[in-house]
Amino acid sequence: MLRELPLIDSFGRVHNNLRISVTDRCNIRCFYCMPADNVQFMPRRDLLTFEEIERFTRAVVPLGVNKLRLTGGEPLVRRDLHLLVERLVRIEGVDDVGMTTNGILLAEQAQSLFDAGLRRLNVSLDALSPEKFREITRREGYEKVIEGIEAARRVGFESIKINAVAIRGLTEDEVVPFGRFARETGCEVRFIEYMPLDADAAWERDKVLFADEMLRLLEEGIGPLEPAPDQDPKAPASDYVFADGVGRIGFISSISRPFCASCNRARLTADGKFRNCLFSLEETDVRSLIRGDATDDDIRSAVRASIASKWEGHEINTSRFVQPTRAMHSIGG
Repeated sequence: MLRELPLIDSFGRVHNNLRISVTDRCNIRCFYCMPADNVQFMPRRDLLTFEEIERFTRAVVPLGVNKLRLTGGEPLVRRDLHLLVERLVRIEGVDDVGMTTNGILLAEQAQSLFDAGLRRLNVSLDALSPEKFREITRREGYEKVIEGIEAARRVGFESIKINAVAIRGLTEDEVVPFGRFARETGCEVRFIEYMPLDADAAWERDKVLFADEMLRLLEEGIGPLEPAPDQDPKAPASDYVFADGVGRIGFISSISRPFCASCNRARLTADGKFRNCLFSLEETDVRSLIRGDATDDDIRSAVRASIASKWEGHEINTSRFVQPTRAMHSIGG
C-alpha cells in the first residue's frame, strides 16, 4: 500500500486515530450526552452506509490512520454491526479496531463481534449501583450491562475498559467500588471528567469531579496507586496500577489536565461529517464527496485541510470556550 505524508496539523501533532460514529441513536438517555425525551435523530438516509464508511476508511489509511474506534450513539443498535467490523479489520494498514458501547446489547452480540475480528471494547458504565445507574441513564438496563461485560470476558476479548463519567455530587461514592471492580474482574476502569457536551447545556465546572480527588479516594479506600510503567504517551488516559499489582485505573482528565497537546484523534460522524476535534465548532462534509464524483484524492485533500486547521486546544478553562451545537450522541464518542 502506498503511503502519503502523515496527517500533521500546524502544531506538529500526527493523527492516526479515527473515531467512526455509526449512529446517533441510543437505547439509554444519559443526561450528560442527550435529552431525556423527544430526541430528533438523523434521518436514516443521511447515515453513511457500511460501504461508504469502508470507502472513507480506505481513503484515509494511506495518510497513516491505523487505529479505528466504532462509536455512537450506541453502535450496537446499528443492525449487523459485525459486518462492518469484518470490512474494517480486513483493510491493509489498519492495526487496531475497537468499539465503545453502553453494553445493553453486548451479551447477545459479543460472540459475533469477536468472530468478526473485534478485540478491544470500552463499556460505558457510570455507576455500579442500579439506582444510580437509573438516575444517570434515565432508563433501566444495569443488569444487561453487567451481563454484557461478563459475556465479553467469556468469549475472549483482549481488552475491556470501563468508562465511568465522574460527576461531583453524584458519583463520588462509586469511585472505590469501581476500584474494587477493576481488581476483581481484570477490566481497566477509566474515570472521565464530566465534559460540556450535554444536549441541555447544563454543564457547570463545579460539577466536575477531578482526577486528583478520585485518586485520593481510591488510595484511602483501597491502597496506594502508582503510575503504570507501560503508558501510551498519546492516549487520553493517565494510567495507574495498585501497588500490589492487582487492578489498573485510568483517568481521562479533560478539564483538570487537558491532553490536547498530544491529541492524535479525529472523528467521522454518523452523517458523514469529519471533525478534527471533539469540541470543534466546524466540520467538513465528506458524505457529499463520497456520494458525489469525488476521488479518494479529493477525500484525502478535504481531510488534510481539516487537520491542518485544527486549533491548539478546546479552551474549556477559558472565557473563550463555546460549547458545540451538537450533543455528544450526535458527534460520536
